[in-house]
Amino acid sequence: MDSCLGIYVEPNIIKYAKISKDHDNLTVDSFGIKFYDKIGDAIKQVVSDTYSFKTPISINLSEESYQYFHMFSLLNKNDLKKAIQTEFESYCSEKGLNKNTEVTRYILVNDLDDKDKVKVVHMSAKKNIINTLQHHFDEYNVSTISPIGVGICNIANLEPKENILIINMEEVTTLTFVTDKKVYEVTTLEEGARTVLDSIANKENSYSKAYEICKNSTIYTMESKDLQEEENVYLDDIMPTLYQIANKTKEILEKQTLKIDKIYLTGTLSVINNIDLYFQEFFKTEKCEILKPFFIKDSVKINIKDYIEVNSAIALATQGLGYGIKSINFKTRTLKDDLNDLASKFQKDGDGKKDGKKTFKFDFDLSGGLDKIELNLCRLAGGILLLTAIYSGFVIFLNNGIEAKMKEITEVKQDTTAQIQAVSTDIEKTNAKTAQYSQLRQNLEDARKETESGNRDRKAIPNLLTRIRSTVPRGVQLQSITQTGRHIVIEAQSQRYEQLGYFKGVLKVQGILDPDTIISSDGEKQGDLIRIRIEGDLP
Repeated sequence: MDSCLGIYVEPNIIKYAKISKDHDNLTVDSFGIKFYDKIGDAIKQVVSDTYSFKTPISINLSEESYQYFHMFSLLNKNDLKKAIQTEFESYCSEKGLNKNTEVTRYILVNDLDDKDKVKVVHMSAKKNIINTLQHHFDEYNVSTISPIGVGICNIANLEPKENILIINMEEVTTLTFVTDKKVYEVTTLEEGARTVLDSIANKENSYSKAYEICKNSTIYTMESKDLQEEENVYLDDIMPTLYQIANKTKEILEKQTLKIDKIYLTGTLSVINNIDLYFQEFFKTEKCEILKPFFIKDSVKINIKDYIEVNSAIALATQGLGYGIKSINFKTRTLKDDLNDLASKFQKDGDGKKDGKKTFKFDFDLSGGLDKIELNLCRLAGGILLLTAIYSGFVIFLNNGIEAKMKEITEVKQDTTAQIQAVSTDIEKTNAKTAQYSQLRQNLEDARKETESGNRDRKAIPNLLTRIRSTVPRGVQLQSITQTGRHIVIEAQSQRYEQLGYFKGVLKVQGILDPDTIISSDGEKQGDLIRIRIEGDLP
């Protein structure tokens, strides 16, 4: 008989259900709800209470997201897988996500809007969130990690050609659309039990009491007129969230291609009395009812409502027992899993019975003409062969595990090397661009200075002549003005020495030439004229 412990984890609450499977018969061995402050202690308590130390455990994925792609149905398996990867990479690029930090799974369903295509219901979750979740269960045998938005369908009584909607009101609310027994779409609403429980717990200072208040609350519909305020003091905390869930679901349904035949309600908020009647007022044409696991029969010993409040845990347990879609398991298979499966296989092989006593499957009857010693030797040889087979199996699994890990390490190393090379290339390109930019900037600065110097030198003589013309004394004649860079040579003549001296003084006092650089030659008399040479730099 196979067993699985389903554990649904959300902040402050753990729901659990241990399910046994005997052929096609499912039985709920134990179930319940625990409220916790330390999740590790709560998990340990659940495992101990259900005696599931070696039992496979199935847990829920957390903070997953859903994407939808549409592919041509004629693509083969490999091309389809590549196309889906490409679409998800484009999605990550658009949303600014790192695809290497995401773990993905997907399922396929016929596209109702285009018969030539298939619809890909794609799921993704952060690696670090999955690792953190698994870390809480390191001591135990976790077999599956699956999104409850898809797994909740495991316990619904699905019929062919039927379209249903499952509203699972847990911490957040998931709307799961199912057509012809296949998941077609999952939508997540932020509104859920978390909002209601937090609001009540803030008043009562107790999460468990807040849960009991929800469980004992009754919604009075339009047809009920006996509402008493003292019995419904917490409806103000409950009704706004229920209204938002119902109203948003109605809006989504109006845009949905599927024509829904039935609506199932489940999750923490589904334990509120008359909630199915309340939702029925929003959905006139679709029948609303509470989701009851398909294999549970009505019993006078246990209220069916007690089972319903742990529906999510029951759905996870059935997922671990092989129900539902196997490809949505987000747990990475490890060597430990392979060894556990091998041990389980040998254990099952030894569970056969003969004449009311347990016998080993590989036991042979060699009692025929052999004496006691020979019989013991044969049994010893058989035992050695069996141990050799088991040892060989372990070695094979170990080698496969090591090879898989080495391959994974090689791939990560290659990817890291490629990323480092890409970064180095980018750095070299950046440095080259920086050097090029610096050179261009220097060239531009040199050109600017050269232009300014050229403009200044070109305007030097006209400016000099303008200033000299307004200051040259009467009787002084300018013979020539010569420019060499910033150096000016002026040759002038006059009949009187004092006029030439006055002219030199004007050049110095008015700053026409740099006073510190002005020099003049001795006057040279030629006939009636006295010639002089005045030199200096432009200021």
